[in-house]
Amino acid sequence: MYFRDKRVLITGSAGLAGSHLLRALHAQGAKIRATFLSRRPPLLDGVDYCMGADLTQRNVCDQIVHDIDYVFLCAASTSGAHAIQSTPLVHVTPNILMNAQMLEAAYLAGVKKVLYISSTTGYPATGKPYREEDMFQGDPWDKYFPAGWMKRYTEILCRMYSEKLPRKMPCVVLRATNIYGPGDKFDPERSHFLPALIRRVVNREDPLVVWGTGEDLRDLIHVDDMVEAMLLAMEKIETFEPLNIGAGVSLSINEMLRMVLEIEGYENVRLEYDRSKPSMVPKQIVDCSKAEQVLGFKAKVGIREGIRRTIEWYRQQIGQPRP
Repeated sequence: MYFRDKRVLITGSAGLAGSHLLRALHAQGAKIRATFLSRRPPLLDGVDYCMGADLTQRNVCDQIVHDIDYVFLCAASTSGAHAIQSTPLVHVTPNILMNAQMLEAAYLAGVKKVLYISSTTGYPATGKPYREEDMFQGDPWDKYFPAGWMKRYTEILCRMYSEKLPRKMPCVVLRATNIYGPGDKFDPERSHFLPALIRRVVNREDPLVVWGTGEDLRDLIHVDDMVEAMLLAMEKIETFEPLNIGAGVSLSINEMLRMVLEIEGYENVRLEYDRSKPSMVPKQIVDCSKAEQVLGFKAKVGIREGIRRTIEWYRQQIGQPRP
């Protein structure tokens, strides 16, 4: 129970990672302060306060880090492939403002340590499994150029606070693959590919339209595994040492779709592939061996079990029991 009685701030506490982290830290007995932008997370006894906070406003950042030991930066402007392609700046300005201002506010407030959720979207197209040392060996994939460089810029800020100032503030950087699980976004405008597929299957769409060819490879990490990695990293890492966090297994979108269809018992559906719709990186293959070496972390939730749990949660949310 490393975080028992420690003063912890979670930004983005209503999001996928933030809401699960909130419950995990609450179970450890941490003294939690949590923020959200518009959607309040479920209230838990023992949370110092849970407040709406626009982290693009510097005075708000200064206010929420007061008297805090550890900060988990889970707040982010996120969306799916359609929004990334049609409005690429949606991931740039708000996130840079939030991240830069929160890091500076934390530093000036004397915070002991910060964790930042970065992403594998920053990696260049090397044709090899992504390894931590490859991040700056070329530009990110073209479709990820804005979001990838935003993540890289924030990592540079994290390195600055960790290494380059007279007083050091360790910043833990975890480069996550696709995080998924109960609590994910399922609305059409903001969902990533897996919840989008789950929504279409549960709604029994026929024909079921798949964006792209379905052959793109993805590495997914269940949110429970992601939270475990975050807690381990915040406890064990004291220097700037970015780590890939994923399952270490890449499957095609078609393979994952088949799992969803099998779990749902909806296998006789007509599939149509819309190549005019945006798809992203064709191959996401991630080397996660360093996280196992440094943290002793290895993902535990298999993709099929993770999909089953996510479908079950989604059905509960929409009040639609399994047929």
